[in-house]
Amino acid sequence: MSDYPYSAEQQSSNAPEFTVSELSISLKRFVEENFGYVRVRGEISGFKRAASGHVYLALKDEKSVLDGVMWKGTAGRLNFRPEDGLEVICTGKLTTYPGRSKYQIVIDRMEPAGAGALMALLEERKKKLAAEGLFDPARKKPLPYLPEVIGVVTSPTGAVIRDILHRLHDRFPRRVLVWPVLVQGEGAADQVAEAIRGFNEMPEGGALPRPDVLIVARGGGSLEDLWSFNEEQVVRAAAESRIPLISAVGHETDTTLIDYASDRRAPTPTAAAEMAVPVRADLVYTVEDLAAQQNRAVQRLVTERRQRLEGLGRGLPKPQDLLSLSQQKFDDISERLPRALKHLSERQQLRLATVSQRLRSDILVRDIKRQNERVGDLGLRLNRAAARQLEQHRRALESSTRLFDSLNYKRVLDRGYAVIRDADGTAVTAAEAVKPGDGLDIEFRDGHVAARAEGGGTPPKPQKPKKAIKSADDDRQETLF
Repeated sequence: MSDYPYSAEQQSSNAPEFTVSELSISLKRFVEENFGYVRVRGEISGFKRAASGHVYLALKDEKSVLDGVMWKGTAGRLNFRPEDGLEVICTGKLTTYPGRSKYQIVIDRMEPAGAGALMALLEERKKKLAAEGLFDPARKKPLPYLPEVIGVVTSPTGAVIRDILHRLHDRFPRRVLVWPVLVQGEGAADQVAEAIRGFNEMPEGGALPRPDVLIVARGGGSLEDLWSFNEEQVVRAAAESRIPLISAVGHETDTTLIDYASDRRAPTPTAAAEMAVPVRADLVYTVEDLAAQQNRAVQRLVTERRQRLEGLGRGLPKPQDLLSLSQQKFDDISERLPRALKHLSERQQLRLATVSQRLRSDILVRDIKRQNERVGDLGLRLNRAAARQLEQHRRALESSTRLFDSLNYKRVLDRGYAVIRDADGTAVTAAEAVKPGDGLDIEFRDGHVAARAEGGGTPPKPQKPKKAIKSADDDRQETLF
């Protein structure tokens, strides 16, 4: 017997109804509220950086896979470059992506799973670059004894540049050009490589003098902090440099791949300045200690203000949390758009191929032959119709000619009548229109005769017309009235 008083059908009809979006949002809220922040260890798989700057990846072990996303701001603060196959520890919060019915971790922090993983990757990269000859001692160039201009690639706000400038000033003041770069985190490797190549591309005799020697430097740190100087683009730029290059990355015990590709390696940035110029004098200035105190005071003030600002900012909602769902959906659509365009292009090509098959030459020849026969038939019909029309028009013309001849007044003149006109050439049709002395023109069948009226007004009584008598020596004709 069932424990429920209602049947399954009744229970189903009484269950609340959700839309897909409502259910997805409920699941998203449940996961985020019940799990909160977690710390996950796994191997990176399918690492991908979207055009928006966000990073998408998967964390996997031997049995399971967990999707992960890292927003642009977080990815920019990484101390190393994530790669497929690297084991990492990620900290973040679990959430869901309703657009694909998946759960995922939004990563706030990522670190290698111990130094062993990075060391293995470093050793593999070292062997690869060494096999290409980038570390060959024969490639190394000697340093100039006293350079006129020294180019420094480092962070403009760290203590490194100050140490280098101070040591150069103490030993032998030289002109220094600083190319400011990031020395840690996302984009640092690209900026360092671009700075090295930029100094090499400066023309001789330009607005800025071309350096005679380069120093690439940064302070000490962990293996992750120094990882940008193990990247391939930095090592290749150092090996390709035509200007002699000194690497001064980290402390004396720190070693990075740029140290093998550079022309000289300095244990510290200060030692790099000592290598670049000879000793001029052993000078110690009190102002150096005062400058250090001032810098520490400024740093302390900046730290206090930053901590206060961060404390105020914790009470505000993160803009990224408000925009994360829309941003991820945008990235999803952006990824599917090229495939949709490709599919549409393939459909159009298939349709064009189908239409092309229908345009065969034999079909065109048959259609042309059929049209030619039709044109010939129409030509014959046109000729017969034209002949009939011509015959009809000829008959109509003959009929009109006979009608015209029958109505022509000259045919009346042929029967013995005449036309009388006044001096203006107007036909006179009534006797009362003629006055005595009016000049008249009388037209007969064979010519005209001029006459002058002797009477006018009331027309004479009708008399039997006399036949006009014309003498041989008189060309005039008597009046009929």
